Amino acid sequence: MMMARKQDVRIPTYNISVVGLSGTEKEKGQCGIGKSCLCNRFVRPSADEFHLDHTSVLSTSDFGGRVVNNDHFLYWGEVSRSLEDCVECKMHIVEQTEFIDDQTFQPHRSTALQPYIKRAAATKLASAEKLMYFCTDQLGLEQDFEQKQMSDGKLLIDGFLLGIDVSRGMNRNFDDQLKFVSNLYNQLAKTKKPIVVVLTKCDEGVERYIRDAHTFALSKKNLQVVETSARSNVNVDLAFSTLVQLIDKNRGKTKIIPYFEALKQQSQQIATAKDKYEWLVSRIVKNHNENWLSVSRKMQASPEYQDYVYLEGTQKARKLFLQHIHRLKHEHIERRRKLYLAALPLAFEALIPSLDEIDHLSCIKAKKLLETKSEFLKWFVVLEETPWDATSHIDNMENERIPFDLMDTGPAEQLYEAHLEKLRNERKRAEMRRAFKENLETSPFITPGKPWEEARSFIMNEDFYQWLEESVYMDIYGKHQKQIIDRAKEEFQELLVEYSELFYELELDAKPSKEKMGVIQDVLGEEQRFKALQKLQAERDALILKHIHFVYHPTKETCPSCPACVDAKIEHLISSWFIRPSDRNQKNSLSDPNIDRINLVILGKDGLARELANEIRALCTNDDKYVIDGVSVLCGGEYREE
Repeated sequence: MMMARKQDVRIPTYNISVVGLSGTEKEKGQCGIGKSCLCNRFVRPSADEFHLDHTSVLSTSDFGGRVVNNDHFLYWGEVSRSLEDCVECKMHIVEQTEFIDDQTFQPHRSTALQPYIKRAAATKLASAEKLMYFCTDQLGLEQDFEQKQMSDGKLLIDGFLLGIDVSRGMNRNFDDQLKFVSNLYNQLAKTKKPIVVVLTKCDEGVERYIRDAHTFALSKKNLQVVETSARSNVNVDLAFSTLVQLIDKNRGKTKIIPYFEALKQQSQQIATAKDKYEWLVSRIVKNHNENWLSVSRKMQASPEYQDYVYLEGTQKARKLFLQHIHRLKHEHIERRRKLYLAALPLAFEALIPSLDEIDHLSCIKAKKLLETKSEFLKWFVVLEETPWDATSHIDNMENERIPFDLMDTGPAEQLYEAHLEKLRNERKRAEMRRAFKENLETSPFITPGKPWEEARSFIMNEDFYQWLEESVYMDIYGKHQKQIIDRAKEEFQELLVEYSELFYELELDAKPSKEKMGVIQDVLGEEQRFKALQKLQAERDALILKHIHFVYHPTKETCPSCPACVDAKIEHLISSWFIRPSDRNQKNSLSDPNIDRINLVILGKDGLARELANEIRALCTNDDKYVIDGVSVLCGGEYREE
């Protein structure tokens, strides 16, 4: 106890009284000048403990309760602060006011019958068992709040804060307020106690009122003026520390900061705290289904959370949390919407791929058509509640089907129109490809071997360029060239067969001389089938040489029609029907009457068919069997002359 008492002695204690215009609505207007808010913000500075509404209109029972205690002043409690000189001190704060009866709307009768101006200047206050005031809700419910009594039931006032409301008060004339304040100051000056003028509600301040208040302070022995805002928590501590410095001359002089400079500093502090708190929320909250109760418990020990709640309050912290949740939910919905919209064209291609079916259908009618498709439920889900993004479906991650009500949205309609346009363009491009092919087939200028560069000017027009790229036309042209070149080569080979006598005079294995090639070309030169390969002379000459080789070495390998050579085809046919000895054990020869039997049909003219048939029969036995690889094969067939 001795140690505690000595420690208490070392901490200086100051008793401060906050005064200003008070009275009935006629005298002060519809609202007070901000004395209660100033005291509230200083004694309990955290945002959650700050209350804007402090009524002075009370019932008789509330006026007689232990908080007001039939007095016209409030005891706000004891505050410990380390001011700018870093020396700790204690302050007891009281507010001098005027409580109005809620029945008569006149000041409540009190033991002190003096008018407000004289009562507010009192330096000796006494009220036995008077409780510390928190807020209006405390009145009548004192047992629900901390019950702390005014020290010893009495206080000796060391200095005054004289409040002047510089906002545009409702039903209040500023000049009348200044006149009241001037009279109040004159009464306070008689006490010889330090006085600091506090301009309240500077966040709504009127420039002329602020200027006039400074002029007033200058005229009263150059009173110090502090511009404050309890709502914005600007310069509140400064007002009290300035008064303490005047009370205790041993303390360092306090630098008074103009309101807007202090507001800027306070705003920067709040902005920094907000950034840190939002970072904390974004780090902890990753799911839009998180709730405030559980998340706030997780964050309670974090300085980022504590600092922001202290400055701005739990409600604003919760609001930022909900904004983050809303942002997460919005991002989640948009991700799902993108997935659905990405799948919608695929659904259209699967369910309504035909332009003929939907060419003249609106999106609404197409939606009805979709419902009739057999695979509709493979692509879409019909929800009982809509729209989908306002239901629990947004969290149904297992169901990847498209909510059908998405079709009622603008983006879905645009995708449907794009699907229609795509089908129309595909049809038009197909038409252009067909038209181009027809143009190639009918154009007399397109001959085998003609390069694209030479042919382009004859067959291309503006419509072709509008719908397809040139590379597409080049591809079609290349395929067409291959077809007409192959056809021209076949026709040229037929021409060579028709003129076989041109090649009989050549010596065996001899290459034709230039003179002989010249003769051949002169003979064939007038033939259209010869001219068709005019741009492919090297290939034409190669065909002539190949034909000459075939004439003197007629095998399936040298046949110009290889692999479509008849000899090769017959061999393939025989091998596919004939069962080799190694395979014979694997099949029941009696199960198929056609096994080991070959039926041939020989077509020809000028006796060729009869001649070939006789040669085949000559190789067979008397009972029409042919022996191959030691196995007898029954031959049967017929020949036809044309």
